[in-house]
Amino acid sequence: MKKIVFVSPVLEHPAAGGPQLRIENTIKALSNIAELHIVSLMNKQGLGGDAAETFYRGYAHSFSYAPSITPSPVRKVLYGIARRIGVNQRQHDDAMFLRRMMDRIGADILWVGYGNVSYPLISAVRAMHPAAKIVCDTDSVWSRFILRELEVETDPLRRESIAREGTAKEKEERQSASICDVTTAVSEVDASYYRDIAPCAEQIHICSNVIDLDTYTTHHAPPAGFISPALFLGGSYYDPHSPMVRAAQWVVAEVMPHVLSRHPNTHLYLVGRGSDTHCRNLAGPNVTVTGKVETVLPYLQNSVCSLVPLQFESGTRFKILESGACRKALVSTTLGAEGIPVTHGQDILIADNAQEFAQAIVSLISNPDLARKLGEECRTLVDRNYSLTSLSREIASIIEYLTQK
Repeated sequence: MKKIVFVSPVLEHPAAGGPQLRIENTIKALSNIAELHIVSLMNKQGLGGDAAETFYRGYAHSFSYAPSITPSPVRKVLYGIARRIGVNQRQHDDAMFLRRMMDRIGADILWVGYGNVSYPLISAVRAMHPAAKIVCDTDSVWSRFILRELEVETDPLRRESIAREGTAKEKEERQSASICDVTTAVSEVDASYYRDIAPCAEQIHICSNVIDLDTYTTHHAPPAGFISPALFLGGSYYDPHSPMVRAAQWVVAEVMPHVLSRHPNTHLYLVGRGSDTHCRNLAGPNVTVTGKVETVLPYLQNSVCSLVPLQFESGTRFKILESGACRKALVSTTLGAEGIPVTHGQDILIADNAQEFAQAIVSLISNPDLARKLGEECRTLVDRNYSLTSLSREIASIIEYLTQK
């Protein structure tokens, strides 16, 4: 059995969003086929406390925190001095810790979860350990995620900032692809981009976003005061310019008036971390903003349908996979469904302007049989392509490639 050191800046249990779900399910799949050693770049509180640490230890041969997470008082002073002279001593310490761990346990592979935002650490490890086999596990094309905002942003200063940040990330992605043995992609759409910038196209491997279907078997009662017919718009509303905040603003301002003209009692739920901060002003008689909840399932499972009205993003959407697992109908923009082989009218409804998006919602409220059919077909799609079993096969293929390399 191969020994893998897994490190990630994104670890949180229970998973609070798509990035956390990806990391959690990757860990589950890796633990089935390798001796896994987890190193957290998140402190214990951010991880989720004792319960979260126990959860991750259950899937790992060993679990530890990177040294920069729990520095001694002397080390904290050193970090401050280093920062003032432009040296990232924290990163150096973490890279050295990973290098020594790999040597000590005889690890075959360093797997960097959420690697598309971890290039400086990857670069530092590569400099210290030229022979290491490194997997940069991505959840999207981050530069594409950044630059796509240009299509909806009008402020000149922000557009300039977006362009600058996106160009820098493109350069970083090229550098990362050149020093990693494998770069993963969540879909063929993303893989095509990475193949174009990698020294060798064979280095790019699919490692899909998936869900643990066993966690969606229990039906949850609706939350207190839940209003039907309900629409579910869930995700991470982490920033006032984030895709989810812009999507929520569009739905409330342009889509809901059309829906309410046909079904005036319809209620929209904006569910997820940051919604109460950045979407508070959208709350009203037909809109509830929940903020972060322990689980989205009471809202998702009791809604007529789930909405994915994204205007810019990258990667594949966990909300489509979760909705399919719950047999819930979906209405999405074309971009929202990018990378997932859905078919309009068969397992999803696709609409890209406000009136058509609203009409799709109205059709599901008016026709429960259609909503039921779409939900069942989406569940079939998820069962076939996006389970832990399918992810384990993809990871096994990556490990085999690295073994033969």
